[in-house]
Amino acid sequence: MDKHKLDDFLRGWFVGGFEPSLYRTTDVEVAVQHFSKGDKERAHFHKIATEITVIVSGKARMNGHILTSGDILRISPGEVTDFEALEDTITTVVKLPGALNDKYLEEKC
Repeated sequence: MDKHKLDDFLRGWFVGGFEPSLYRTTDVEVAVQHFSKGDKERAHFHKIATEITVIVSGKARMNGHILTSGDILRISPGEVTDFEALEDTITTVVKLPGALNDKYLEEKC
């Protein structure tokens, strides 16, 4: 048995084909992320991976949807989404497959 801290991992990502990782695989990526009210992520999409985001606690806006504790949003490949924490928020994110370098920022026209 190994004991670790979430803070030991980059932005909460602890399973995937990257380092550091508790379980190195390209089948899936898993993260638990903490956001402060007002934190934002730019609009992006994945060409290969499906991303599933669970709001564990707090309130956030993703792709125009207001999400609260217990809400789950599945984002399919090619679908654009953004993120804004409307209050302090904790998410669990699963991305499958764990396709490295599969995040593309949306270009503003």
